[in-house]
Amino acid sequence: MNEMIFERCEEMIKKGSTSFYHAFYGLPSPRREAVFVIYAFCRIIDDSVDEPEEAPYSIHELREQLHELEKAEGHFIWPALRWLFDTFPTLSKAPFFRQMDGQLSDLTLTQYSTVDELEHYCYLVAGTVGEMLLPVLRDDSGIKVMESGIALGKAMQIVNIIRDVGEDQRRGRRYLPLEMMKAHGYTEEDYHNGIIDERFVSLLTELKRMSLRWFEIGLSDIGTYPQVSGFAIELASSYYASILQAVESNEYDVFTKRAYVDDETKMKIFLEVASRYPALLEEGSKAAVS
Repeated sequence: MNEMIFERCEEMIKKGSTSFYHAFYGLPSPRREAVFVIYAFCRIIDDSVDEPEEAPYSIHELREQLHELEKAEGHFIWPALRWLFDTFPTLSKAPFFRQMDGQLSDLTLTQYSTVDELEHYCYLVAGTVGEMLLPVLRDDSGIKVMESGIALGKAMQIVNIIRDVGEDQRRGRRYLPLEMMKAHGYTEEDYHNGIIDERFVSLLTELKRMSLRWFEIGLSDIGTYPQVSGFAIELASSYYASILQAVESNEYDVFTKRAYVDDETKMKIFLEVASRYPALLEEGSKAAVS
């Protein structure tokens, strides 16, 4: 396939998520390029809902084009996806369509009532990414492996929800489930007014525990992955989970501050995760010498 197409996908992940880019860049080809393609298409799906004026397609057009992928043209993502499905034949279109269903729900379901509703949403928009990545990152899969991949996606989506509370509030969305808010004595009026107090902190702490529980499930079988894939997944997960610590450092002000992980912290995380993969470090050292 035209190298420029891969470069366009790489540009999208580098611009959209430096953490993901750095985590997965070390994968061998063609796994690395496949992750870039998956990220690029998911980004296009997301933008079709959140930034429709800037997006190349509406989400309905994306669905139609994916259905007729062999005929799709006019954008670099279509030949990239054809390459993806040809190179990884066990990868199905189904999780991509399910993710579109989740993104479409953002147009109609903007206020969440129950934790079950939120969990289903997290599966649709992020658990499906785990389903997309598994056939790319390993050569075998089963129900348990698939469940752990889905759990990681859901864990990361909860992090997104915590980090983006203020942004979502300004867009008229509320992903914090009303039943959970009521359990902590936090009202919808409090939410609209951006109130940060012990009730709000306890609410976000419960969501944080939910996310960390899913991270634990998702990483429980990391030892069954090829080492380089396992390292990439654990690194991406650790980068993402550290956003929760950044929220805490900001004293849970997610209404006016955006939590991010600085380069120094990322380097510490990288070294910590890398220390658990001595064989990869040794291999990298030998490559550097040669």
